[in-house]
Amino acid sequence: MNAEQRARWSWAFYDWANSSFATTVMAGFFPLFFASYWAHDLEPGARTFWLGIASSAASVVVMILAPVLGGLADRKGYKKRFLFLATLLGAASTAAMFWVANGNWTVALTLFTLGSIGFFAGTSFYDSLIVAVAGPEEMDFTSGLGYGLGYLGGGLLFALNVFMFLKPQTFGLADGAQAVLWSFLMVGVWWMLFSLPLFRNVHEEPMHDQSGSDWQELVRTFRQVLTMKPVLLFLGAYWLYIDAVDTIIRMAVDYGVKLGFAPGALIGALLMVQFIGFPAAVAYGWLAERFGTRRMIYLALLVYGAVTVGSYWLESERDFFILAAAIGCVQGGIQSLSRSYYARLIPAEQSGQFFGFYNMLGKFAAVLGPLVVGFTADVVSNQRLPILTLLPFFMIGGWLLAKVREPARARVSKL
Repeated sequence: MNAEQRARWSWAFYDWANSSFATTVMAGFFPLFFASYWAHDLEPGARTFWLGIASSAASVVVMILAPVLGGLADRKGYKKRFLFLATLLGAASTAAMFWVANGNWTVALTLFTLGSIGFFAGTSFYDSLIVAVAGPEEMDFTSGLGYGLGYLGGGLLFALNVFMFLKPQTFGLADGAQAVLWSFLMVGVWWMLFSLPLFRNVHEEPMHDQSGSDWQELVRTFRQVLTMKPVLLFLGAYWLYIDAVDTIIRMAVDYGVKLGFAPGALIGALLMVQFIGFPAAVAYGWLAERFGTRRMIYLALLVYGAVTVGSYWLESERDFFILAAAIGCVQGGIQSLSRSYYARLIPAEQSGQFFGFYNMLGKFAAVLGPLVVGFTADVVSNQRLPILTLLPFFMIGGWLLAKVREPARARVSKL
């Protein structure tokens, strides 16, 4: 393996590292453990309120800082430095949850907020480093490899953590609560450990320090985005369809609960998506190199549209697993190809700031979708109907994507 190949794999392994936080902490144990262990004395409404405040606070901080720090990282060549600081903040905060005592919900929530800031901010700098490890002809496969390894790594650790929770005595643990605390410590160590190859093997090109303050550069880049029609159209398309994608991800379990499906079946479906997502995301990158990135994004949008319609007719846990498998086949693909497609549209020397805007939109994702679904659910008696309100998001997003000028491609080289 030569230095270029080693850099690509090392970059992709960061997805393996930080996805453990997304699966075990954000989507898995923290919301449940916060309610039953740290904040059990709070009223249910208060628990939901404070958990929502923490999640929103992390998103707002990253939305404000990502474009500004991205511009500074571009001018100073600080992407890796900022990524290291974000990783250290996220991993240390997550590991520290191991020592938070029962009932101490304020400390637990503070650590969760800091961990989320580290995760979201780190993702922005990580995404922008793709231009340092892959040329335009290699971005689809490299981006897909990252998402694929993320699904596999996050899924493996989450599966182990779930088994620890269900069978704590097998691991010499007293009970499920102790297993969850150990899981948080394991995520912190896993995140930091598997990030090290990136910091060792990915080399960031030094940039010329431009004149002007950080805020002046931010305003300048924003004006530049407004004049770049392909970038502007793509960001509009991405915001719409990724909003619907994230809404489905976040509301799938709640939808299954409303239909009376067993919690075990729902967790099993989530794990299945993780393990299908690994080969599917890698295959998606390979297919995009042969059939075109935009065509493969369209295929994912069609599958999501079919899943949305199929959800209306959902009747059994078997149907839920079928739809979950379909999502697993395209979820990593639409995320990875959106990243690589965008990376080919923007100036490589400004990738930090441009990906700051990209991830800022990502933080806004799943804002409008849940509002539309929730409002519809409140005014109609048929609780299956609201899911269909997501179809226009996919349709309008696809329409805007069709207006984006296809970025130039070159001949593919092997990793």
